[in-house]
Amino acid sequence: MVDLTENIVYTKEAPAKIKSSKNALVIGIPRETAAQEKRVVLTPEAVGLLVNNGQEVIVETLAGKDAKFTDKEYSDAGAKMVYSAKEAFDAEVILKVEPPTIEEIENMRPGACLISALQLGKQHADYIHALNRKRITAVAFENLEDKVGGMPVVRAMSEIAGSTVMLIAAEYLSSVNDGKGLILGGVTGVPPTEVVIVGAGTVAEYAARTALGLGASIKVFDNQIYKLRRIKQLLGQQVYTSTIDNYTLGKALKEADVVIGALRAEKGRNKIVVSEEMVSGMMEGSIIIDVSIDQGGCIETAVMTSHEHPTYVKHGVIHYCVPNIASRVARTASAGLSNIFTPILLQMADLRGAEEMIFNYKWFMKGVYTYRGSLTNAYLARKFTMSHKELQLLLAARY
Repeated sequence: MVDLTENIVYTKEAPAKIKSSKNALVIGIPRETAAQEKRVVLTPEAVGLLVNNGQEVIVETLAGKDAKFTDKEYSDAGAKMVYSAKEAFDAEVILKVEPPTIEEIENMRPGACLISALQLGKQHADYIHALNRKRITAVAFENLEDKVGGMPVVRAMSEIAGSTVMLIAAEYLSSVNDGKGLILGGVTGVPPTEVVIVGAGTVAEYAARTALGLGASIKVFDNQIYKLRRIKQLLGQQVYTSTIDNYTLGKALKEADVVIGALRAEKGRNKIVVSEEMVSGMMEGSIIIDVSIDQGGCIETAVMTSHEHPTYVKHGVIHYCVPNIASRVARTASAGLSNIFTPILLQMADLRGAEEMIFNYKWFMKGVYTYRGSLTNAYLARKFTMSHKELQLLLAARY
Protein backbone atom coordinates (compact mmCIF):
# COMPACT_ATOMS: atom_id res chain seq x y z
CA MET A 1 0.00 0.00 0.00
CA VAL A 2 1.39 3.41 -1.03
CA ASP A 3 1.60 6.15 1.61
CA LEU A 4 0.21 9.20 -0.19
CA THR A 5 1.18 11.62 2.61
CA GLU A 6 4.90 10.88 2.39
CA ASN A 7 5.83 13.61 -0.11
CA ILE A 8 3.21 16.23 0.77
CA VAL A 9 4.60 19.76 1.15
CA TYR A 10 2.95 21.78 3.93
CA THR A 11 2.67 25.54 3.57
CA LYS A 12 3.83 27.80 6.36
CA GLU A 13 2.37 31.19 7.19
CA ALA A 14 4.74 34.09 6.63
CA PRO A 15 5.11 36.60 9.47
CA ALA A 16 3.10 39.75 8.93
CA LYS A 17 5.19 42.64 7.69
CA ILE A 18 5.20 45.64 9.96
CA LYS A 19 5.49 49.04 8.38
CA SER A 20 8.32 51.01 9.79
CA SER A 21 6.98 54.01 11.66
CA LYS A 22 8.11 57.50 10.69
CA ASN A 23 8.32 58.14 14.43
CA ALA A 24 10.47 55.08 15.13
CA LEU A 25 12.92 55.30 18.02
CA VAL A 26 16.20 53.43 18.25
CA ILE A 27 16.28 52.01 21.79
CA GLY A 28 19.47 50.55 23.28
CA ILE A 29 19.69 48.08 26.18
CA PRO A 30 23.31 47.53 27.24
CA ARG A 31 24.34 44.79 29.63
CA GLU A 32 24.67 45.89 33.27
CA THR A 33 28.30 45.96 34.43
CA ALA A 34 27.73 46.59 38.17
CA ALA A 35 28.66 43.49 40.17
CA GLN A 36 25.40 43.23 42.12
CA GLU A 37 22.96 44.31 39.41
CA LYS A 38 20.97 41.49 37.82
CA ARG A 39 17.93 43.39 36.50
CA VAL A 40 17.19 44.49 32.94
CA VAL A 41 14.80 47.33 32.06
CA LEU A 42 12.84 45.62 29.25
CA THR A 43 11.68 42.00 29.07
CA PRO A 44 11.52 40.15 25.72
CA GLU A 45 7.72 40.55 25.74
CA ALA A 46 8.09 44.32 26.07
CA VAL A 47 10.67 44.35 23.28
CA GLY A 48 8.21 42.45 21.07
CA LEU A 49 5.49 45.03 21.77
CA LEU A 50 7.82 47.91 20.92
CA VAL A 51 9.04 46.24 17.72
CA ASN A 52 5.46 45.48 16.66
CA ASN A 53 4.75 49.19 17.05
CA GLY A 54 7.56 50.10 14.69
CA GLN A 55 10.44 50.77 17.10
CA GLU A 56 13.96 49.43 16.73
CA VAL A 57 15.44 47.81 19.84
CA ILE A 58 19.16 47.03 20.16
CA VAL A 59 20.11 44.57 22.93
CA GLU A 60 23.65 43.70 23.97
CA THR A 61 24.20 39.96 24.24
CA LEU A 62 23.70 38.51 27.74
CA ALA A 63 21.87 41.69 28.86
CA GLY A 64 19.05 39.59 30.31
CA LYS A 65 21.11 36.58 31.42
CA ASP A 66 21.02 37.29 35.17
CA ALA A 67 17.26 37.86 35.00
CA LYS A 68 16.92 34.50 33.17
CA PHE A 69 16.03 36.01 29.79
CA THR A 70 17.98 34.48 26.91
CA ASP A 71 19.41 36.18 23.83
CA LYS A 72 17.18 33.91 21.73
CA GLU A 73 14.06 35.28 23.46
CA TYR A 74 15.11 38.84 22.66
CA SER A 75 16.04 37.92 19.11
CA ASP A 76 12.73 36.09 18.56
CA ALA A 77 10.93 39.20 19.88
CA GLY A 78 12.54 41.24 17.09
CA ALA A 79 15.49 42.84 18.86
CA LYS A 80 18.76 43.45 17.05
CA MET A 81 21.45 41.64 19.06
CA VAL A 82 24.89 43.26 19.26
CA TYR A 83 28.13 41.99 20.77
CA SER A 84 29.58 45.18 22.23
CA ALA A 85 28.34 47.73 24.75
CA LYS A 86 29.44 50.55 22.42
CA GLU A 87 26.87 49.46 19.82
CA ALA A 88 24.10 49.29 22.44
CA PHE A 89 24.97 52.78 23.72
CA ASP A 90 24.85 54.20 20.20
CA ALA A 91 21.06 54.62 20.27
CA GLU A 92 18.59 57.50 20.56
CA VAL A 93 17.24 56.20 23.86
CA ILE A 94 19.36 54.16 26.28
CA LEU A 95 17.76 52.21 29.13
CA LYS A 96 19.84 51.11 32.12
CA VAL A 97 19.25 50.18 35.75
CA GLU A 98 22.50 51.31 37.37
CA PRO A 99 23.88 54.79 36.60
CA PRO A 100 26.21 54.67 33.59
CA THR A 101 29.91 55.23 34.20
CA ILE A 102 31.69 58.21 32.65
CA GLU A 103 33.26 55.79 30.14
CA GLU A 104 29.79 54.55 29.17
CA ILE A 105 28.55 58.14 28.80
CA GLU A 106 31.39 58.73 26.32
CA ASN A 107 30.00 55.87 24.18
CA MET A 108 26.60 57.59 23.85
CA ARG A 109 25.74 59.55 20.74
CA PRO A 110 25.43 63.34 21.20
CA GLY A 111 21.89 64.41 22.07
CA ALA A 112 20.75 60.94 23.18
CA CYS A 113 18.19 60.31 25.92
CA LEU A 114 19.31 58.28 28.93
CA ILE A 115 16.69 56.65 31.17
CA SER A 116 18.42 55.24 34.22
CA ALA A 117 18.94 55.57 37.93
CA LEU A 118 21.26 58.57 38.28
CA GLN A 119 21.74 58.96 42.05
CA LEU A 120 22.99 62.51 41.50
CA GLY A 121 23.40 63.03 45.23
CA LYS A 122 26.34 60.61 45.07
CA GLN A 123 27.86 61.93 41.82
CA HIS A 124 30.67 64.46 41.38
CA ALA A 125 30.51 67.54 39.17
CA ASP A 126 32.63 65.69 36.55
CA TYR A 127 29.72 63.30 36.06
CA ILE A 128 27.33 66.17 35.26
CA HIS A 129 29.90 67.71 32.92
CA ALA A 130 30.21 64.38 31.07
CA LEU A 131 26.43 64.31 30.50
CA ASN A 132 26.37 67.92 29.35
CA ARG A 133 29.31 67.60 26.98
CA LYS A 134 27.28 64.98 25.12
CA ARG A 135 24.06 67.06 25.47
CA ILE A 136 22.36 64.04 27.07
CA THR A 137 18.74 64.26 28.16
CA ALA A 138 19.10 62.34 31.43
CA VAL A 139 15.99 60.98 33.13
CA ALA A 140 16.55 59.82 36.71
CA PHE A 141 13.92 57.14 37.11
CA GLU A 142 14.16 57.21 40.91
CA ASN A 143 12.62 60.71 40.68
CA LEU A 144 10.23 60.04 37.80
CA GLU A 145 6.60 60.78 38.62
CA ASP A 146 3.42 59.53 37.01
CA LYS A 147 0.30 61.50 36.11
CA VAL A 148 -1.13 61.28 39.62
CA GLY A 149 2.06 62.42 41.36
CA GLY A 150 3.25 58.96 42.42
CA MET A 151 6.76 57.64 41.88
CA PRO A 152 6.19 54.41 39.91
CA VAL A 153 9.74 53.02 39.90
CA VAL A 154 10.34 53.67 43.60
CA ARG A 155 6.91 52.25 44.40
CA ALA A 156 7.42 49.07 42.34
CA MET A 157 10.89 48.36 43.74
CA SER A 158 9.69 49.13 47.28
CA GLU A 159 6.81 46.66 46.92
CA ILE A 160 9.28 43.98 45.83
CA ALA A 161 11.79 44.84 48.58
CA GLY A 162 9.07 44.84 51.25
CA SER A 163 7.81 41.41 50.26
CA THR A 164 11.33 40.01 49.89
CA VAL A 165 12.72 41.17 53.26
CA MET A 166 10.43 38.85 55.19
CA LEU A 167 11.61 35.90 53.11
CA ILE A 168 15.20 36.93 53.86
CA ALA A 169 14.34 37.17 57.56
CA ALA A 170 12.80 33.68 57.49
CA GLU A 171 15.98 32.37 55.86
CA TYR A 172 18.32 33.80 58.51
CA LEU A 173 16.10 32.93 61.46
CA SER A 174 16.38 29.25 60.58
CA SER A 175 18.86 26.88 62.20
CA VAL A 176 20.41 26.18 58.78
CA ASN A 177 21.92 29.68 58.82
CA ASP A 178 22.81 29.52 62.53
CA GLY A 179 19.84 31.74 63.41
CA LYS A 180 17.49 31.49 66.37
CA GLY A 181 15.87 28.38 64.94
CA LEU A 182 12.46 30.06 64.62
CA ILE A 183 9.75 29.83 62.00
CA LEU A 184 8.70 33.27 60.77
CA GLY A 185 5.12 33.47 61.96
CA GLY A 186 3.75 30.99 64.41
CA VAL A 187 2.06 27.64 64.90
CA THR A 188 -0.57 26.43 67.35
CA GLY A 189 0.60 26.67 70.92
CA VAL A 190 3.82 28.58 70.06
CA PRO A 191 4.08 32.40 70.43
CA PRO A 192 4.37 34.21 67.07
CA THR A 193 7.59 35.81 65.86
CA GLU A 194 7.97 39.46 66.92
CA VAL A 195 8.66 41.82 63.99
CA VAL A 196 9.49 45.52 64.42
CA ILE A 197 9.28 47.75 61.34
CA VAL A 198 10.84 51.23 61.53
CA GLY A 199 9.07 53.34 58.92
CA ALA A 200 5.55 53.26 57.53
CA GLY A 201 6.00 53.67 53.77
CA THR A 202 5.60 51.24 50.89
CA VAL A 203 8.40 48.89 52.03
CA ALA A 204 6.83 48.75 55.49
CA GLU A 205 3.37 48.12 54.05
CA TYR A 206 4.45 45.10 51.99
CA ALA A 207 6.74 43.76 54.70
CA ALA A 208 3.82 43.98 57.15
CA ARG A 209 1.45 42.24 54.69
CA THR A 210 3.89 39.36 54.27
CA ALA A 211 4.59 39.08 58.02
CA LEU A 212 0.90 39.13 58.90
CA GLY A 213 0.18 36.52 56.24
CA LEU A 214 2.71 34.24 57.90
CA GLY A 215 1.19 34.85 61.33
CA ALA A 216 3.86 37.11 62.86
CA SER A 217 3.15 39.84 65.40
CA ILE A 218 4.22 43.24 64.07
CA LYS A 219 4.90 46.69 65.47
CA VAL A 220 5.28 49.70 63.16
CA PHE A 221 7.10 52.89 64.16
CA ASP A 222 7.14 56.21 62.31
CA ASN A 223 7.09 59.89 63.25
CA GLN A 224 4.41 60.74 60.67
CA ILE A 225 0.97 60.08 62.12
CA TYR A 226 -0.70 60.16 58.70
CA LYS A 227 1.59 57.34 57.52
CA LEU A 228 0.75 55.22 60.57
CA ARG A 229 -2.96 55.85 60.00
CA ARG A 230 -2.57 54.99 56.30
CA ILE A 231 -0.78 51.69 56.94
CA LYS A 232 -3.41 50.57 59.45
CA GLN A 233 -6.14 51.33 56.93
CA LEU A 234 -4.30 49.55 54.06
CA LEU A 235 -3.58 46.43 56.09
CA GLY A 236 -7.26 46.13 56.95
CA GLN A 237 -6.67 45.06 60.54
CA GLN A 238 -5.47 46.44 63.82
CA VAL A 239 -1.69 46.49 64.19
CA TYR A 240 0.49 48.08 66.85
CA THR A 241 1.70 51.51 65.72
CA SER A 242 3.71 54.14 67.55
CA THR A 243 5.67 57.30 66.99
CA ILE A 244 9.42 56.93 67.47
CA ASP A 245 10.74 57.58 70.95
CA ASN A 246 13.76 55.97 72.59
CA TYR A 247 11.88 54.25 75.42
CA THR A 248 9.03 52.68 73.41
CA LEU A 249 11.22 51.71 70.45
CA GLY A 250 13.99 50.39 72.72
CA LYS A 251 11.53 48.21 74.62
CA ALA A 252 10.11 46.79 71.36
CA LEU A 253 13.60 46.04 70.04
CA LYS A 254 14.51 44.00 73.13
CA GLU A 255 11.61 41.64 72.38
CA ALA A 256 12.06 41.61 68.58
CA ASP A 257 13.16 38.62 66.53
CA VAL A 258 13.23 40.66 63.28
CA VAL A 259 13.86 44.40 62.80
CA ILE A 260 13.23 46.03 59.41
CA GLY A 261 14.74 49.48 58.80
CA ALA A 262 12.41 51.03 56.23
CA LEU A 263 12.69 54.72 57.08
CA ARG A 264 13.56 56.86 54.06
CA ALA A 265 14.60 60.49 54.04
CA GLU A 266 12.74 62.85 51.72
CA LYS A 267 16.03 64.69 51.14
CA GLY A 268 19.65 63.87 51.86
CA ARG A 269 20.89 61.26 54.27
CA ASN A 270 18.68 59.28 56.64
CA LYS A 271 18.55 60.03 60.35
CA ILE A 272 19.74 57.33 62.75
CA VAL A 273 16.79 56.30 64.95
CA VAL A 274 18.09 52.93 66.22
CA SER A 275 21.27 53.51 68.24
CA GLU A 276 24.07 51.01 68.81
CA GLU A 277 23.00 50.85 72.46
CA MET A 278 19.50 49.71 71.38
CA VAL A 279 21.03 47.04 69.11
CA SER A 280 23.26 45.75 71.92
CA GLY A 281 20.12 45.20 74.00
CA MET A 282 18.49 42.93 71.39
CA MET A 283 18.30 39.16 71.76
CA GLU A 284 21.21 37.15 70.38
CA GLY A 285 20.43 35.60 66.99
CA SER A 286 17.88 38.26 66.05
CA ILE A 287 18.15 39.76 62.57
CA ILE A 288 18.27 43.38 61.36
CA ILE A 289 17.52 44.16 57.72
CA ASP A 290 18.16 47.83 56.85
CA VAL A 291 16.41 48.45 53.54
CA SER A 292 17.30 52.17 53.68
CA ILE A 293 21.05 51.49 53.68
CA ASP A 294 21.37 53.10 50.22
CA GLN A 295 20.50 56.42 51.91
CA GLY A 296 22.88 55.80 54.80
CA GLY A 297 20.55 53.59 56.84
CA CYS A 298 18.45 54.36 59.90
CA ILE A 299 20.29 51.90 62.21
CA GLU A 300 23.64 52.96 63.70
CA THR A 301 25.30 49.54 63.38
CA ALA A 302 24.28 49.08 59.72
CA VAL A 303 27.12 48.92 57.17
CA MET A 304 26.48 48.31 53.47
CA THR A 305 27.00 44.70 52.34
CA SER A 306 26.71 42.85 49.02
CA HIS A 307 24.79 39.88 47.61
CA GLU A 308 28.02 37.85 47.71
CA HIS A 309 28.61 38.63 51.42
CA PRO A 310 25.19 39.82 52.65
CA THR A 311 25.49 39.49 56.43
CA TYR A 312 27.71 40.18 59.42
CA VAL A 313 27.17 39.83 63.17
CA LYS A 314 27.48 42.66 65.68
CA HIS A 315 26.46 42.48 69.35
CA GLY A 316 25.21 38.96 68.59
CA VAL A 317 22.67 40.32 66.07
CA ILE A 318 22.72 39.29 62.38
CA HIS A 319 22.82 42.34 60.07
CA TYR A 320 21.65 42.15 56.44
CA CYS A 321 22.38 45.47 54.66
CA VAL A 322 22.30 44.89 50.89
CA PRO A 323 21.19 48.08 49.08
CA ASN A 324 19.42 46.63 46.01
CA ILE A 325 17.27 43.89 47.50
CA ALA A 326 15.01 43.87 44.43
CA SER A 327 17.94 42.46 42.44
CA ARG A 328 17.57 39.20 44.42
CA VAL A 329 14.39 38.58 42.43
CA ALA A 330 15.71 40.00 39.17
CA ARG A 331 13.08 38.50 36.86
CA THR A 332 10.15 39.89 38.87
CA ALA A 333 11.88 43.27 39.24
CA SER A 334 12.64 43.40 35.50
CA ALA A 335 8.98 42.73 34.69
CA GLY A 336 8.00 45.56 37.07
CA LEU A 337 10.39 48.01 35.38
CA SER A 338 9.27 46.86 31.94
CA ASN A 339 5.60 47.52 32.76
CA ILE A 340 6.49 51.09 33.69
CA PHE A 341 8.76 52.04 30.81
CA THR A 342 7.08 50.33 27.85
CA PRO A 343 4.09 52.75 27.78
CA ILE A 344 6.46 55.71 28.30
CA LEU A 345 8.58 54.63 25.32
CA LEU A 346 5.48 54.26 23.15
CA GLN A 347 4.37 57.77 24.13
CA MET A 348 7.86 59.07 23.44
CA ALA A 349 7.79 57.48 19.98
CA ASP A 350 4.41 59.07 19.20
CA LEU A 351 5.81 62.48 20.15
CA ARG A 352 9.15 61.74 18.46
CA GLY A 353 11.59 62.13 21.29
CA ALA A 354 12.28 62.97 24.91
CA GLU A 355 12.18 66.73 24.47
CA GLU A 356 8.59 66.62 23.25
CA MET A 357 7.72 64.42 26.23
CA ILE A 358 9.16 67.12 28.49
CA PHE A 359 7.16 69.89 26.85
CA ASN A 360 3.92 67.89 26.69
CA TYR A 361 3.89 66.06 30.04
CA LYS A 362 4.76 67.83 33.28
CA TRP A 363 4.88 64.49 35.14
CA PHE A 364 7.74 63.34 32.87
CA MET A 365 9.65 66.54 33.57
CA LYS A 366 10.01 65.60 37.25
CA GLY A 367 12.67 63.02 36.48
CA VAL A 368 14.63 65.08 33.95
CA TYR A 369 17.94 66.49 35.13
CA THR A 370 19.64 67.78 32.02
CA TYR A 371 18.50 68.34 28.47
CA ARG A 372 19.10 70.42 25.39
CA GLY A 373 17.24 73.66 25.84
CA SER A 374 17.02 76.84 27.83
CA LEU A 375 17.52 76.19 31.53
CA THR A 376 17.70 78.88 34.18
CA ASN A 377 20.55 79.09 36.67
CA ALA A 378 18.10 78.71 39.54
CA TYR A 379 16.67 75.50 38.09
CA LEU A 380 20.11 73.99 37.61
CA ALA A 381 21.29 75.02 41.05
CA ARG A 382 18.20 73.51 42.67
CA LYS A 383 18.41 70.28 40.74
CA PHE A 384 22.14 69.66 41.06
CA THR A 385 22.77 71.42 44.40
CA MET A 386 26.06 72.68 42.96
CA SER A 387 28.28 75.50 44.13
CA HIS A 388 28.16 78.76 42.17
CA LYS A 389 31.57 78.01 40.62
CA GLU A 390 30.52 74.51 39.53
CA LEU A 391 27.32 75.95 38.06
CA GLN A 392 29.30 78.51 36.02
CA LEU A 393 31.55 75.73 34.70
CA LEU A 394 28.51 73.64 33.75
CA LEU A 395 26.86 76.53 31.89
CA ALA A 396 30.13 77.41 30.15
CA ALA A 397 30.50 73.82 28.98
CA ARG A 398 26.86 73.68 27.88
CA TYR A 399 26.38 76.97 26.11
